[in-house]
Amino acid sequence: MSTGVDLSQFFETFFDEADELLADMERLLLGLDLANPDNDELNAIFRAAHSIKGGAGTFGCFGQLADTTHLLENLLDLIRRGEMPLRKDMIDLFLETKDVLTAQVAAYRNSNEPDSEAYERICAQLRQLAQEQNGAPAAAPESAVLQPVAAAPVVAPPSSPAGAPAASTAGLPLHIRVNSLDAKDAAALADEMALLGDVLHQERTAKSLSIWLNTTASASDLEAVCCFIVNADQVEITREALPATAGATLLAAIDTAAGAPAAVGMAATSLSEAASPASAAEPPPPAAIPATVASAAASPAAKTEGKAPAAASNSSTIRVGVEKVDQIINLVGELVITQAMLVQTASTLDPVLHDRLLNGIEQLDRNARDLQEAVMSIRMMPMDYVFSRFPRVVRESASKMGKQIKLTTQGQATELDKSLIERIIDPLTHLVRNSIDHGIESPEKRVEAGKSPEGNLLLSAQHHGGQIVIEVADDGAGLSRERILKKAMAQGMAVSENTPDEELWQLIFAPGFSTAEKVTDISGRGVGMDVVRRNIQAMGGHIQLSSRLGQGTSTRIVLPLTLAILDGMSVRVGEETFILPLSHVTESMQPSPDQIRSISDTEHVLQVRGEYLPIVALHNVFAVDGAETDITKSIAVVLQAQDVRFALLVDHLIGQHQVVVKNLESNYRKIPGVSAATILGDGSVALIVDVFALMRFTRDKTTI
Repeated sequence: MSTGVDLSQFFETFFDEADELLADMERLLLGLDLANPDNDELNAIFRAAHSIKGGAGTFGCFGQLADTTHLLENLLDLIRRGEMPLRKDMIDLFLETKDVLTAQVAAYRNSNEPDSEAYERICAQLRQLAQEQNGAPAAAPESAVLQPVAAAPVVAPPSSPAGAPAASTAGLPLHIRVNSLDAKDAAALADEMALLGDVLHQERTAKSLSIWLNTTASASDLEAVCCFIVNADQVEITREALPATAGATLLAAIDTAAGAPAAVGMAATSLSEAASPASAAEPPPPAAIPATVASAAASPAAKTEGKAPAAASNSSTIRVGVEKVDQIINLVGELVITQAMLVQTASTLDPVLHDRLLNGIEQLDRNARDLQEAVMSIRMMPMDYVFSRFPRVVRESASKMGKQIKLTTQGQATELDKSLIERIIDPLTHLVRNSIDHGIESPEKRVEAGKSPEGNLLLSAQHHGGQIVIEVADDGAGLSRERILKKAMAQGMAVSENTPDEELWQLIFAPGFSTAEKVTDISGRGVGMDVVRRNIQAMGGHIQLSSRLGQGTSTRIVLPLTLAILDGMSVRVGEETFILPLSHVTESMQPSPDQIRSISDTEHVLQVRGEYLPIVALHNVFAVDGAETDITKSIAVVLQAQDVRFALLVDHLIGQHQVVVKNLESNYRKIPGVSAATILGDGSVALIVDVFALMRFTRDKTTI
């Protein structure tokens, strides 16, 4: 049945849904209990493979993807029906298959052919596993016409009379009969069958539904769709002639065929709404790709302007390209800058004469801030996007190291800006692998130390003010102060026996520093931890390390929620205006002479409640002319970066406000000591100070 529909318009939706289903498949596979696998989880894994296979087969141009998922689906079906016991090596193979499928989806998305060697290798392994169960060679799948394994064997057509030709039923429509179902399930099934072909005739009784369907879909495909709503033993599918009473129905069906509803996504919506827990053997699928795609491919109405069913309008999400969101954010940023200009200009007006104008600008200020927050929330993504990939990392790394490790995640719903959430993956991966390799001991050593043989690894995220705190903690051996101190002295670092633990732990992040007794393929080469800290600082965050010998190590990453908007304090030095990130500002004061202590001709410290803070003059850092040089006439802003506090000298405090961050490096060039720039209300450019660069200035006592 040819529809004339250009299916390429649905490719991107299919790829996105396939990626989501593969991610769900990996998560579910990693969570399976080998001894007692959960049936719902097995069904969900099977449905994910079936959905991808069905979508790929419908398009007809993703042969490797369809073939691979077909083989995987067969094995998953045997396991979920209890015909094949689940083993650890099967999980390993299925995870490897998932990786191959992910690569195939990425290749097709980029209009490339997938790696044929990987395809042939993984298919051979899947067939070998099938042979173990069947005791016979597994048939090679066909990419053009796939016959998926359904939840139960499809009922065969009635036997032909003796001497009748074998193909006597070939031209007949498929008769789908479903028994023992209620009205709600019957309506849902009727809708689904209409999406997969032309309904020639339909009969409904109190407890059954019969549909005669003209379709290119196979009986197995139809049964698989039915099994999302009812049990397999309720479904019978045969090829059968229409009953004598079907004439009027058939004519009506032909007359109205062009108006049959078809909309991408409708099948998944109707399934999720119609499935009844009481009668369904399995929960509805997260995204029914085969039915979704088939709804567009099976009906000529896919390109007509008919009204879509109500189910199609109930979707609560919409896919929007990241570049469109970024464009909106940039435009809102420009709006905020324009609004700031208006506020500054209006500040010179007489409030009595221009009362309405000033009220309008004040209302614009509130609306602009609300709009800004709403648009920024679009870019926010849950940390589960990051955390979901670590069960696989922990499982495979622990297996290589011969360790038993339990991963616990907390705060998966905590949100972070998309630009940051993608950049945090690599640093977190390194920290997790470091904990597995160097932190958590082998089962034998843990037992000797009086611990459980299974180590514990915690990944958590939580909001703290305008920042997010991400923690990687283990209950391993902890850091060895003696070993770190010995290594640091051997490398000529400025440490002693009296160096506090907090300062000693920071040496872990020094380039080339490693106390590993042996190099592994996971870590131990002395590279990585310095890159981790550098990457975190490049995101405007900092990293903290704490450890107790024999009890474990905790690494905390503190990041701003977004890099697009910054709460800042504007300060003046000479004729220049600078922005200090408000998250690093703890207090400000005008120093008195008795608070200042000289430690050399050029270096001073500020005494604040018993603590001596290094003094950094901002005009010295950026060579600003005309600045105040008398410390007692300056303003000291106390800043904190990581665990270091210092006093920054400026001439004046202007105020606190939100600023729109502009990347200076991409628009001009990188300037030492400056993280970004912003445009002020008067149209001038102000530099945003890199607090971590100033911190290094206090430590190194060298020009930035």
